Amino acid sequence: MQNYKTEGQRDTKNYSPSSNRRPTFSPRKKRVCYFCSKGIEPDYKNVVQLKNYISDKGKILPSKVTKTCAKHQRRVAKAIKRSRMISLLSFVDKYRE
Repeated sequence: MQNYKTEGQRDTKNYSPSSNRRPTFSPRKKRVCYFCSKGIEPDYKNVVQLKNYISDKGKILPSKVTKTCAKHQRRVAKAIKRSRMISLLSFVDKYRE
């Protein structure tokens, strides 16, 4: 059964006086790249630093998670891959039991 409303009646259940307004958003906090702020470059020999950019399963974390800029994210990925090839980093973190 449909509810028919006459002119002048409004649906009080879904009515909000501010429903005509656009929602307000607070400005996003600017993402600051670690490498840009420190003025350094990712190095394949610095294993301690590179471990921050690898997940528990051994995958390279995306820049959305690590908050690095695109330029440094590409360099981090390349440094991780180089460090894996010369066995400074393992491909998987731990063996499954």
